[in-house]
Amino acid sequence: MTSTMLAKYRIEYSVPFRRHAQSNHHLTDDPVGATEFLSELLERGFRVATIQHEGVALQPNEFDRMLKSAAEMLAARHLCRSLGISAEEERFRFGFAG
Repeated sequence: MTSTMLAKYRIEYSVPFRRHAQSNHHLTDDPVGATEFLSELLERGFRVATIQHEGVALQPNEFDRMLKSAAEMLAARHLCRSLGISAEEERFRFGFAG
C-alpha cells in the first residue's frame, strides 16, 4: 500500500488575462523555495489566493509574514540589480537580504 504525502506548502495563485484569470498552484516542501516562489509571483503581479502549510490555510498573520519575506527578497534583488551591488552590500546598506 502506498501513501500519498501532502507537500508541506501549497500556494494557490491566478494568472490574469484580459477577460479571465487562470488558477494554478505550486507545491513544495521547502519553506525558502515557497518564499522564493511567492517573490516571483509578486514580481509578475499574479494574485496570491491562499498559502497552505501541511493542508491547512495559513492564518492571516502567517500569510502576511510569508508575503512580507517574499517582498523583502524581491526588494533586495531589485536593489542589487539596480545599484550593481552584491547581496552582502545590500544587506549592510539596506538590510533586506538574508
